[in-house]
Order: sequence, then structure tokens, then C-alpha cells
Amino acid sequence: MNFNHEPVLLKETIEALNIKENGIYVDCTVGGAGHSIEILKRVGPNGKLVAIDQDEEALLTATKRLKDYKDQVFFIKCNYAYIGQILDSLDIDFVDGVLMDIGVSSYQLDEGKRGFSYHQDAPLDMRMDQSQELTAKDVVNKYSKEELETIFWNYGEEKWGMRIAEFIVKEREKKDIETTFDLVEIIKMAIPKKVRSEGKHPAKKIFQAIRIEVNNELDVLETGIYSSVERLKPGGRLAIITFHSLEDRIVKTNFKELAKGCTCPPDFPICVCNKKEKIKVITKKPVVASEEELDRNNRSRSAKLRVAEKI
Repeated sequence: MNFNHEPVLLKETIEALNIKENGIYVDCTVGGAGHSIEILKRVGPNGKLVAIDQDEEALLTATKRLKDYKDQVFFIKCNYAYIGQILDSLDIDFVDGVLMDIGVSSYQLDEGKRGFSYHQDAPLDMRMDQSQELTAKDVVNKYSKEELETIFWNYGEEKWGMRIAEFIVKEREKKDIETTFDLVEIIKMAIPKKVRSEGKHPAKKIFQAIRIEVNNELDVLETGIYSSVERLKPGGRLAIITFHSLEDRIVKTNFKELAKGCTCPPDFPICVCNKKEKIKVITKKPVVASEEELDRNNRSRSAKLRVAEKI
């Protein structure tokens, strides 16, 4: 297993977390542990890190890479939406910072057998947690035409989604769609040749949409934001790196909502809604990769970092 993963926006993220010596931090998607190791260097020998990932292989790699800090790290195989329960199980009430690096990792894309990549032929899988039941093959072969259209638009913003769904349904009547390349061929058949020759790979948005559906990524993100804010100490920070506009929009919208105070009409003499500001937004605009990082790591091109601080 070769879990190569250059962490994106590393310097910017570590600075944004404002790491305190002896602090407790959570890396919700530890992956190759690139961000985690920098957090651990700064918390000192009495600091703690909760390293969460639902991908077994990611956790194994992180365990090896963080072996010098093993007494300071709790490795947890779980979805970060359950951060509250995870911290309860460790008898941790509040933490100094939380990091989420959202989406599919470089390793998951490069490891062809996982079925995340449209560049490599593999069984249609796309599960981040290999123990869950729903796979990409189930979505492609069992969802109705209308369900496919909905996820292709909502999660992929694919304007050819209706036509692609139609072609998928027609092809699967002949035989099950088994592999990534089977699906790529159907997508290519559905999209006119002239459109296919313009810009990005024709399967990019459809693969993204199916992956989000399989892993319930957008609901998990929203739950994770609220759960993390609840468990931050005052002054603690939540840093979130996203890789496409859907995720970034969710982070921006939820940060805005959490930063809002009283919503009573201005003519009310006293507040009756009892809504209090929970965070202040540190990043008015998302932080993006520097030119230097873009030259070095092409996958940082779409990365956006947003940061909030608990009030």
C-alpha cells in the first residue's frame, strides 16, 4: 500500500488552527497524516490528537506515520459526523481545534481497485468505509432514472445528467454495469462528441455525484460542522478544506448561520428567539493555494480553506 498524500494548504491550515501547546485537537479525516504530524509537532509532549478516518487503510498508514507520537494519539475508525460520541467515548469534553479535509484523498483516487477514478478500470465501489453496504454499483444499477437524474444534478451539477441517466437505464437492461470503464463508456455515449472534446473529462461530474451519494458526504459535512462547534472551547478553531463548490457552499452557509445572533424583528422590545452567536468567521473569503503550491501539487487547484472561531 502506497498512501502518498501531500497535504494541501498545509502552512495556511496549521497557522489558521492557532495551535496551543498542550492542546487537544481533532483531525476528522486523518488520511496520510500530513496535517496531523504538523499539529503534533506543535502541541508538545502533553498535547493530544484524535485521529479519525472511516477508511481502514488510511488509519493503518496514519498509525505508522505517527508512531513517534503513539502515546498522544487516539486512532478512531468512524465517520466524523459522530465526533460528539467519539469525544464522549474518550472522556474528552471540549477541544482546542478541529480540522476537516473533505472529499476523496489522493490515495483513494490513485488506488484503482477502490473505483473512485474514471482513469482506471475497477469494480464500481467508491466506498470510503469498506464495511458499509451501499456501493457505486448499487447506485448505478438499482436507482431509478429519476433518482439518478436528481443526484447527477444536485451533487454533480451535470447538465447532461438526464440524458446520462437515460442511457444508464437502457444499458443496464441488457446487463449489469460492473466497472468504472463500463460507466465511462456509457457517459461518453450519452454526451455529444463536440461537448466531450471541450475541457474536463466527461465522467468527472458523474463520478463525483455518485461518490457523494455513496458516502452521504454533504449531510455528513453539515452534521460535522455543528457537532464540532458544540465541542470547541471558546477561542477554539474549526478549519475546513473543501474541493468543490457544493461543499464550499455548505461550509460558507453554515458558518454564516452559526455566526448570526438574535433574529427577532427590530421592533421587538426584547429578544425572544434566544439565538446567540456561536462563532466568528475568521476567513471572510476562502484561502486558496499559493502559486508555488499550485506548481508543486496540481490537486491543490480546487482547494478552499474556511476557518471559524468559537465565541
